[in-house]
Amino acid sequence: MIQTMRWFGPNDPVSLMDIRQAGCSGVVTALHQVPVGDVWTPEAIQERIALVEAGNDRHTALKWLVVESLPVHEHIKKGLFSREQYIANYQESLRNLAAAGIRTICYNFMPVLDWSRTDLTYTYPEGHKTLRFVWEDFALFDLYILQRPGAEEDYDEQVRESARQKLQRMSPAEIQLLTNTVLLGLPGSEEAFELANFQELLNAYSEISDKELRENLYYFVQQVAPVAQEVGINLCIHPDDPPRPLLGLPRVVSTEADFAQLMSACDVRANGITFCTGSLGVRADNDLPGIIRRFGDRIHFVHLRTTRREAEDQRNFHEAPHLDGDVDMYEVVKALHQEELRRKSGDYPDALLPMRPDHGFQMLDDLHKKTYPGYSMIGRLKALAELRGLEMSIARSVTEF
Repeated sequence: MIQTMRWFGPNDPVSLMDIRQAGCSGVVTALHQVPVGDVWTPEAIQERIALVEAGNDRHTALKWLVVESLPVHEHIKKGLFSREQYIANYQESLRNLAAAGIRTICYNFMPVLDWSRTDLTYTYPEGHKTLRFVWEDFALFDLYILQRPGAEEDYDEQVRESARQKLQRMSPAEIQLLTNTVLLGLPGSEEAFELANFQELLNAYSEISDKELRENLYYFVQQVAPVAQEVGINLCIHPDDPPRPLLGLPRVVSTEADFAQLMSACDVRANGITFCTGSLGVRADNDLPGIIRRFGDRIHFVHLRTTRREAEDQRNFHEAPHLDGDVDMYEVVKALHQEELRRKSGDYPDALLPMRPDHGFQMLDDLHKKTYPGYSMIGRLKALAELRGLEMSIARSVTEF
């Protein structure tokens, strides 16, 4: 696989030199400064390419290989009449990215929140910190802080009562911390949604069921994937994180069946998948190596991480060491390696998959730095080293598919 790391731009405390020294040749980044729905202009794209490649004349070369993410406007997700203009803008951004030589575009279709956690500093016995999701804490926020109408229907009586009792024991500072954590915005952003208007964002989806959201996704893909195919771009959707409905919002990219429906809705290879082992691995019913074998031709980008479902409530999970979680990373990497061998035998131009280690621990010197949650450098470096060794050993032992 092509080793990459995510970089959030000039304000990222992790530098491009850090990524270069980790042994990566690819950078995964996006134009976070461009408002969602606006066109990514050739000038803005070239400016970011120039930043990424600035040291290539003196050091090992870095290339902007993957866009993560080219965000989808909420009007598209909601299927509003105004979506047509935003889809046209998206198509133009794809053409501009293709003209600049960028071939892999990650996106997601999660309503309102891109991802959800309840704790950004969950501490392991060894002292490093990571991300965690606790169903009871999420219920506490939903029921008693946000006070979403109808939320009671989403939680059983035991969870409702335990959340109520926990709220009574929490200090105002702890309540504010949980609120800020749940309402955290896009990855790479230090800004959160405001509680005062968050319910209004949810209300906009009150008439959008699972069925409607799927139809809106399929309509979007049917408009943009053929353009991507035409200009030589691979689109790849990121699975829901976590892969279950939250806050009354449907989630439609959580299982293998969801992938099958989406791939069938627009049967071109450019309509593809970001294979995130962490998001998919939260669900015990997702067969990750099997998904690779069955949908390998549509996988265009890989996120390797794993989580650990917790014994007291399987809906709770935390980020685990990359080789020691619920995901069988050996079988996953083996299946990905076999997919690359298959592509090489067919002379695919994209035989090698771009991969990035995802959600590393905050550890060692990074414990004393302000970093984006899940994206400190040392933890991702540790993960990449482990994954690199695993891939090398598999490549040496598996020579045919």
